[in-house]
Amino acid sequence: MKTIKREWKEFKILLNNVPTLVTTIFILSVVCMNLVASKELYSSRFVCINCGLALSWIPFLCMDCICKRFGAKASTKISLLAILFNVVTAIAFKLLSMTPGRWAGYYSAPDEKTGDYINASLNGAFGMAWYVVLGSAVAMFLSAIVNSLANEAVGRMADKGDFKGFAIRSFLSTGIGQWVDNFVFSALVSHMFFGWNWMQVFICSITSMLIELAAEAIFSPLGYRISKNWENEGVGVEYIKLVDNTKKAA
Repeated sequence: MKTIKREWKEFKILLNNVPTLVTTIFILSVVCMNLVASKELYSSRFVCINCGLALSWIPFLCMDCICKRFGAKASTKISLLAILFNVVTAIAFKLLSMTPGRWAGYYSAPDEKTGDYINASLNGAFGMAWYVVLGSAVAMFLSAIVNSLANEAVGRMADKGDFKGFAIRSFLSTGIGQWVDNFVFSALVSHMFFGWNWMQVFICSITSMLIELAAEAIFSPLGYRISKNWENEGVGVEYIKLVDNTKKAA
């Protein structure tokens, strides 16, 4: 019970210390990327790109910023919060998709039958299958842990406080974390439910990771500036002192 109370206290202080805008963007990007991931951008035998890739780099950039200032544990906790919100949102969408009524797209259809098809499609898109939601949650959870631990570990060795150090820890951890995220989701969902073979799983995991890593590289200067401003302005001092005191007491 003491451990639970201590962790809960740390979590509440963490939420008060991490800027609200960053937490909001983190949660919103996780929810939106899973929603739009159902739309395909390009597909071939070994490559499959969905619209979720346009947003999936955002949570990892947020994790990198949080990890640099607050540590891997804090980054993982915020990730768990985002996963929880995503699951709750998916459940809410599923329940709402089961209610009677028509989407706005129904009324733009040329006839009633086409309108029914549109309505059913929208209900299917927003009422995501349970295995997609579960697979996404597991993949995000594991990749968040891997990304945060790798970021912190690389940071100890290579980060001297400049952009180069931030870039090294971000690129390496994001590359590993994104691959884990893509591989776990592809293995749990695409392989088991969509009939992908293991070659498709591996290649898609790599190609998607490279696309997401490219986006991370483009916006990494922004992430560095944000984390540097936090350090200069003393953001998160309360949480950092609490964690340091806990470590000393242990």
